[in-house]
Amino acid sequence: GVVLGGDWVQGLASMNSLGIAAGLLLGKPLGVVLLSFLAVAIGLCQLPTGLSWRHIFGAGILGGIGFTMSIFITNLAFAGEPAALNSSKMAILLASLTAGTLGFLWLRFLGREAAAGGDPDPAG
Repeated sequence: GVVLGGDWVQGLASMNSLGIAAGLLLGKPLGVVLLSFLAVAIGLCQLPTGLSWRHIFGAGILGGIGFTMSIFITNLAFAGEPAALNSSKMAILLASLTAGTLGFLWLRFLGREAAAGGDPDPAG
């Protein structure tokens, strides 16, 4: 579990917690988009009909919800440091919640845009 003591908010400002948040919220989408682009560019695959790069980006944002392995690794890395362990777990949970919310909103907006006819070129 996560212990919410009086200083848990301060722990979120640590470099460790900021790195975790950056990895989940920036690194995951960047990795998904870049590797997908590379796979398409070298001819390994192609985007399915009706899917755009904006959809791939939305999937990348949702990739930031990966909290199971993150918490497992955090438990191993900070076993003897309860303050770092708790702040890391909170960063993982908050970043995952943020990624889920942003990914949902991003893809929801794309769905409404396509339904309104605002996305005439799905490959764009």
